[in-house]
Amino acid sequence: MTYNAIKISPRSRFRAAMVLAIIADALQIAVFPLFVEGAESPADDILDFGIGAVLVYLLGWHWEFLPSFLGKLVPGVDLVPFWTMAVANVYRKSKNTPVTIEGTRVEQPTRIDPPNR
Repeated sequence: MTYNAIKISPRSRFRAAMVLAIIADALQIAVFPLFVEGAESPADDILDFGIGAVLVYLLGWHWEFLPSFLGKLVPGVDLVPFWTMAVANVYRKSKNTPVTIEGTRVEQPTRIDPPNR
């Protein structure tokens, strides 16, 4: 028995993740009265956990997502588009890492300049 899995290109994954992040941030900013309680808002928590789970599914786990969770616990900080900034930062970092022929990512060696004497 063969399974026909749907494969989504990385570019489409980033595009979908960015659209979802923008929608989540717009909801938290535009529908401000529902999310005003910060850490005590169940609607905010449900939205954040749902968006976080979808972004991890689309892009994999990245440390950039952690400040998005923690920043949403403080009232008033919901006005900062953390999800959009996190996805943009993951995209920026993925563009800086070259791809080898096999398709795996290779870390760039860090350049250390000798001290001037």
